[in-house]
Order: sequence, then structure tokens, then C-alpha cells
Amino acid sequence: MSNGCMADPDLKAVPGASPIPFRDALHVWGKVAANSFGGPAGQISVMHRLLVEEKRWISEGHFLHALNYCMLLPGPEAQQLAIYIGWLLHRTLGGIVAGTLFVLPGFFSILVLSILYASYQDIHFVQALFYGLKPAVLAVVVEAVIRIGRRSLKTRVLVGIAALAFVAIFFLDVPFPWIVLTAAFAGYLGGKLLPRAFRAPGHGVEEDDPGTRSAVPVADALAAQIRPSLARSVKVLLVVGALWATPVVILLVQRGREDVLVQEGIFFSKTAVVTFGGAYSVLAYIAQKAVETYHWLAPKEMLDGLGMAETTPGPLIQVVQFVGFLGAYRNPGGLNPMLAGVLGSVITTWVTYLPCFLWIFLGAPFIESLRSRRALGTALAAITAAVVGVILNLALWFSLHTLFGRVEEIRQWGVRLQVPDWITLDPGAVLIAVAAFFALFRFRLGMIPTLIGSAALGLVYHLLVLV
Repeated sequence: MSNGCMADPDLKAVPGASPIPFRDALHVWGKVAANSFGGPAGQISVMHRLLVEEKRWISEGHFLHALNYCMLLPGPEAQQLAIYIGWLLHRTLGGIVAGTLFVLPGFFSILVLSILYASYQDIHFVQALFYGLKPAVLAVVVEAVIRIGRRSLKTRVLVGIAALAFVAIFFLDVPFPWIVLTAAFAGYLGGKLLPRAFRAPGHGVEEDDPGTRSAVPVADALAAQIRPSLARSVKVLLVVGALWATPVVILLVQRGREDVLVQEGIFFSKTAVVTFGGAYSVLAYIAQKAVETYHWLAPKEMLDGLGMAETTPGPLIQVVQFVGFLGAYRNPGGLNPMLAGVLGSVITTWVTYLPCFLWIFLGAPFIESLRSRRALGTALAAITAAVVGVILNLALWFSLHTLFGRVEEIRQWGVRLQVPDWITLDPGAVLIAVAAFFALFRFRLGMIPTLIGSAALGLVYHLLVLV
């Protein structure tokens, strides 16, 4: 087979399967990258729409199976999902291309904005440009919750798990890993006691319906032939581990332990392996260390960087690039400040995303080989339900912080309430959000026209009303 589909030694020949041309996959991954606004919920929605509904390259159940595994990993789950599906379709090369393209638009956007920010300390033009995007992304995120929930919550028990997960993370502030582990245990135990109550597409022996299987022969047929091996796992661990560590080691030898680039490489390597539950779970720790310990930037600047990451394509964790840029820009260590800032962006991005490729290339073959196990299937079905609750939490959090200028957090009797200040309600954001909802749900204009139209409305409103 051509285009690298058979490059992986864990994949045997697939009789009768026609591989997707690599150039077609490259085009689709480019579209995914260009439209990766709105955090993980919006990004997962984009991939679901393109890969499951439009192209039918991967089945609904297989998509959810991969998503469940990615949700268990540290790092940005949406990017890891892109790597996983890219690897399924075109093995190692496909995973590298999908994961890299997913990051590039955000990397270049944040790099340009960081340079301008460091030079002018003013991002009003950025706010004007992206003012209309966040309300539109809100509509995209809500659509994702509805679509994924409709397809994965097939029983009342799974609906209940989704509801409990939402309550746990939104009101009780339960850490995401505990939610996942609890759901997995409940699914495993429930699969033995009440197996029908935990049936969901793509898990265990209950596969997708025959019509869906025949519509996606490539991904399912290729995945069915995967056989994990210890030799391959050792090779992946050594190669990707070396790629991860080499730039930091070179900088350490040449510039010393106290150099800002070395400190950033080591610090963000550590955070890359503890970012369970998405970017929000680790941003408070990063902000505290970057501001109070290393003094790379001020608290307000951290918020400005977060605003950049929220309104540009790519994972929200890309905010670390802004932190790395400013830290190196202000502590150049004999380099030109702008050059130091660019190097800080590169090393921070490198050590943040390299581990994602390691987790997928190392673990995905084993996850695929276990896909037919009923016990794993019912556990993952419960995790899928919990993920719907988590995405609903993200959607509500995103809507509060998009439509209101200030949201107060109140804690009482162990319950966390996020109460919006209604005086800070943004009428422009509300109007654009309503228009985006009508465009998507009523007129079905599609995501790209909706985003473009909303950005134009936001730009006009911001320049005419807010300035």
C-alpha cells in the first residue's frame, strides 16, 4: 500500500482495504487545524463533523473509543485525538502530520501576537479581530455537546453518569482524573452486573451497525490488523524520548542550568506530564510558578496571554508559548531579546507537545488490541458518558466567560457556584451568539461561514460601539 499506510510493523496486510490517499488526509487535517477554535469541545466537534459525518473515515464508536483513551492522558486531548486518528489512517507519518498541523496555526498566531505584544504592549486590535469569534464558538461547542451526547448516551444509566460527572466537576470541583477513574470502575462493574445498561457504540462486542461499518472500511479494517509488540514499544520510547530531551540537554550543556531557556524547557516538560483533565486543570499552577517563582511575566500579562490562546486556533495550553516568549524576551542571557523570545516559544512548544506523540504512538496499539474486550468496552462506555458531562461543563464555563465580563466564584458547604455579574452582560456577545445559533441550528450554514460571519459582526460592533 502507498502513502505510508503499511509502514508500521504492527500492521499486517489488509485484504480488500483501499487506503485513503495521503494528500486527501493532509487536506482534511489542514481544515481541522484551521478551524480548531473553541477549546477541546469545539475542536472535537470539528473532527467529529469532518471525519465521522462528512468523510466517514472512522466510525462513531471508533472515534469515541479513541477519544476515551485521549481523555485519560496528560496533555491536550483534542490534539492527541488528531494524532490517534492520523495514526490509524496512515500510521506514524499520519500521526505526525495530524498532530503537527493541529498545533501550527496556534503556534504562528501566538508567536506573531507575542512579538506585537512585547513591542507595543497593546492587544486592542486582537480583541477587535476576535471579538465575534468567541460567541460563535459557543454555538459550535453547544452543538458538539448535543451531537456527541445524542450518539453516546444510549441508556438511562449512561445519561445518569453524564449528569453526575457534570455535577461533580462543575459544582463540587472534583478533579477530572477521579471522575474518569470512578466512571471506569462503575462501567467495569456495571458491565458484569447490568451489561445492557452500559451498551454504547463502538465498545466491546457491540460494534456499530453494519451500515456504519461498511461506510468506513479503511479505519476499521486497518485497526483490526494491529498487533502491538514489545520491540516497537521500546523503539518508540527511545526515539520520541530522545527527541523530547535532546534540545533541553543541548541548551543545558551550552548555557547552564540557570539560563531561562533551560528553565523553561525543564519546567514545561514537567507540566506536560501532569496536565490531566485539560489545560484549565494546570493553568493555575503554571500561572503561579511563572508569575511568583520565575517572574517571567505579570498577573495581568498572564490573563492577556490566556485571552490570546482562547481566541486563536489550537489548544488552550498554547498559552505556555506566550509565557515562554516573554520569559526569554526579558531574560535573553546575551542573545538579542526578540531572538531569545522566539527560542523561548519554540522550546516551550516543543516540550509541551512532544509527549503527546509519545503517549499515542506507545499506547494506541495496545488500546486498539483491547477494543473488543467487553470489560474494557463497558468501562470506556461509562467514561464516554462522563466525558459528555465534562464537555457540558466546558460549554457552560465557556458561555459564562464569553457572555459576562465578570463571573464570581462562591464556595459554600463544599459546593462551588459560578455566579455571573449581570451588570457585566455583554449585549454584543449575546447578539452574535444568538445569530450564530440561528446560523448553525436553523439555517444550517455550516461552521466556517458561521465563524467568518460572526468575526465580521464582532469586528464591526467592536470598532463602532466599544471603541
